[in-house]
Amino acid sequence: MRSDALTTSLIFEANRARGAVRFDVHARDGVTRRGVLHESGSLRVRFPSPEGEGLSGVFVNTAGGVAGGDSFDIEIAAGQGARLTLTTAAAEKVYRAPGAAAQLNIALKVAAGAHLGWLPQETILFDRARVHRRFDIELDEAASLLLCEIVVFGRTAMGERMEQGEFIDRWRLRRGGKLVFAETVRLDGNIGAKLGRSAVAKGGAAIGTALIVPGDEPLIERIREASESFAGEVGISAWNGFAMARFCAQDAARLRADMMAVLARTGAALPRLWLS
Repeated sequence: MRSDALTTSLIFEANRARGAVRFDVHARDGVTRRGVLHESGSLRVRFPSPEGEGLSGVFVNTAGGVAGGDSFDIEIAAGQGARLTLTTAAAEKVYRAPGAAAQLNIALKVAAGAHLGWLPQETILFDRARVHRRFDIELDEAASLLLCEIVVFGRTAMGERMEQGEFIDRWRLRRGGKLVFAETVRLDGNIGAKLGRSAVAKGGAAIGTALIVPGDEPLIERIREASESFAGEVGISAWNGFAMARFCAQDAARLRADMMAVLARTGAALPRLWLS
């Protein structure tokens, strides 16, 4: 029996998904063009028809989701004056992990005068999912960034909820070479019970973050003007030259609506896939 279990474990490990995407973009005659692109494993990026002067990219995970032991790496550099918006073809699903956690590593670099919009659709964690995610962001002092992430703990519309699992989310933002924001969120063990606490999510099943650079008090006031329309809880503040909005809602649909209302106040153009 022990030999059979070991064999099963080794087969499982050998069949883990691996994927990587690395590319850069640059501005030429006021139009953003893609540079060198590297893809490997089950991760791909596609570039629909250009929208104005900017470039749009859509990530596709041909593995059909993320499972325990999977590893995905993304590295993107936006050159001086480039404009790039990134999203995903669908919500990313993270499935139950009986062994090692999945690893998601994202590195973003934005040069002077460039803008990067990171706007993936939701990440949905199934019960007993385990995932470690890491963002490393380097911005020039004259660069701009809009980074939005939504995490859903179970598909409430399907009567599902994440009870046990592990979610570790590490963000590091450097601007002009200086560390201006560092945060690590860790939820593990009985996540369902923890989300039920008033000081955590008050029973909510969806959380989100929007990081806006540059961000200031006038931007915060514009967003607060829309507060009466929010279906969940939204808090926003600004410091160190950037703004951050936090979201918590009972389900993904309400949080997504709140996120879209906030982004509208920033003047950001949403990816077409968000509107379909």
